[in-house]
Amino acid sequence: MSRVHDALRRAEMGGLLPPEESPVLPAEPPPPGVAPEIHVARDGGLNGSAAAATAATMMANSATRLNLHPSMLSEVQVVAFSPAPESHLLDLNNSHETPAEEFRTLRTRLNHLQTLQPLHTIVVTSPSPAEGKTFSAVNLALAQSHLAEASVLLGDFDLRRPIVHNLFQIDRAPGLSDFLTGQCSFAQALRKVESMNLYLLPAGSPVKNPLELLNMRQSRLLFEELPRIFNWAVFDTPPLLFSADANLLSTMADGTILVVKIGSTTFDNVTRAMQSLCENNVLGIVANGARASELYSKYTYYYSKAE
Repeated sequence: MSRVHDALRRAEMGGLLPPEESPVLPAEPPPPGVAPEIHVARDGGLNGSAAAATAATMMANSATRLNLHPSMLSEVQVVAFSPAPESHLLDLNNSHETPAEEFRTLRTRLNHLQTLQPLHTIVVTSPSPAEGKTFSAVNLALAQSHLAEASVLLGDFDLRRPIVHNLFQIDRAPGLSDFLTGQCSFAQALRKVESMNLYLLPAGSPVKNPLELLNMRQSRLLFEELPRIFNWAVFDTPPLLFSADANLLSTMADGTILVVKIGSTTFDNVTRAMQSLCENNVLGIVANGARASELYSKYTYYYSKAE
């Protein structure tokens, strides 16, 4: 661009430019999905101005691919925190509630990992149904929202048997599937829980091909852009051994948490689940269904002394 400015300056002074110094005007922006051209200087190096302009253009295009930005959260519908009686949501304000303490411990460990590596999007899954993956995902998101200064997203990516909307007693649609198919904006697909930093992304309208929908380019772009808006994004997904959805989503997320149920999940199923994930981005295993006596033994001494 400096050469263009020089040419304009000389033209104003009535001077003529020699042919070899004729300014090269910048080309029109390329169509979406086409890489921009990079102009090389005569000495073989990349012109500094052209390089800066190209980098800025590429960053701008990347940042607006789904048109997601933090300011859009002001457009999200606010809903009351009214969990269903069978939701088993924990009272994280009650420090004496032992299960809540377990999720605070999990939250602390994840926050520590976040200081060591890029970690914002987490898939929560299990080998088989009824092992507590949804229970873990929901309460982990609640625990993060109680602490995080930035916003937290709880997404229902189990398009086969979604349940998050029932737990919070909100509408299922519009939601994830409606956004991915272009039926609504991302802000319209979200709900903000009143007086909390928690945002909900329900599953949306029923679809016949969940795996194909999740495999769309929009899904991958969504995972890439969510860290720009949310400090944590926790996703409930289908069981690993009953569909390929969680395997696909785990390749997009920063980390995966595997939930198993004590006395129910077999060692063989855990092994098969880990093999299906190829052990990529597996942050750890959450053991669900521990007996109350096993948990209370950890905290009874402390709280009895404190009281």
